[in-house]
Amino acid sequence: MRFVNTKSEKPEPSAIRNPADWRLCVAPMIDVTDRHCRYFHRLLAPQARLYTEMITTGALMHGDVARHLDFDPSEQPVALQLGGSEPQALADCARLGEQWGYDEINLNCGCPSERVQRGAFGACLMAEPDLVADCIKAMQDAVAIPVTVKHRLGLDYEDSYEFVRDFVGKLHAVGCRVFIVHARNAVLKGLSPKDNREKPPLRYQDAARLKRDFPDSRIVLNGGIAEASQAVALLDQYDGVMLGRAAWHNPAVLSEIARLIDPQVRLVEPAQVVHALSAYAMREIKKGVPLRMIVRPMLGWVSGRTGARHWRRTLSDPLLLNDNNVDLIEQAWSELMMNADA
Repeated sequence: MRFVNTKSEKPEPSAIRNPADWRLCVAPMIDVTDRHCRYFHRLLAPQARLYTEMITTGALMHGDVARHLDFDPSEQPVALQLGGSEPQALADCARLGEQWGYDEINLNCGCPSERVQRGAFGACLMAEPDLVADCIKAMQDAVAIPVTVKHRLGLDYEDSYEFVRDFVGKLHAVGCRVFIVHARNAVLKGLSPKDNREKPPLRYQDAARLKRDFPDSRIVLNGGIAEASQAVALLDQYDGVMLGRAAWHNPAVLSEIARLIDPQVRLVEPAQVVHALSAYAMREIKKGVPLRMIVRPMLGWVSGRTGARHWRRTLSDPLLLNDNNVDLIEQAWSELMMNADA
């Protein structure tokens, strides 16, 4: 197990280090943002804030902690997103996250899946702001790193601004100062998780009102952000943007946004990204990780380029991947470059 020393003093709620810390975030996505995906995303966007998949308190309290929490130090800053609704369990898991070196603990109050609803957490928690405030307070008392919340604007078809304002107000009162706002409602009955990412209307204007009503807080906008120019324009109104599926389907957008946010940022050249991923894959395969898990996040990286289809076919071919030969990554890149020069 890898542990680091925890900080000895807990900062005041207002002592958030720098608003730039949340300018570019990659959303927590179940079965997507594992440590291999985060390693790849860090190569593309040096200053992005990365989030784990949602990890339930039960998984940490009764499961393999190392499997859930281990990460490569290069991923930092990286946040641990927790799913749960019991203050003491969340506090214990937040403490574990801090011990493992995470930079932030984030509470999931936005996931609408049936599994999460059965566990009475995720988006369901928006109906219980007092309980959420107790959870936040318990975690804040347990750790010195920021405790943040990712939430929706409302539940089902309740679209009044007052609902989310009062929810955020309860958490603000106990010291929470970073709110990641998925600017849609969560419809708990009748829509799948996929539909919940697309069908409820976006209400950016209500997320912007939160920024005006809670000016000492960081309001990070999530939902419907797909283009680099759109993301950067939104930073005029919000303290940060969080990309979800766009970062999965078109990872190159992260590099575009990183460059627009800070033209001086030193981005890793694409060929060097490939070399770094190959070296990383070699280390991970020795630990028993299959190559297919490592290359999954790379499939959409070259979308729109000549040879992109061949790239995806090569890196998703089970017959080629079963050999666990890291040379496949370099081979796919060489073939892509040959197609580009043809």
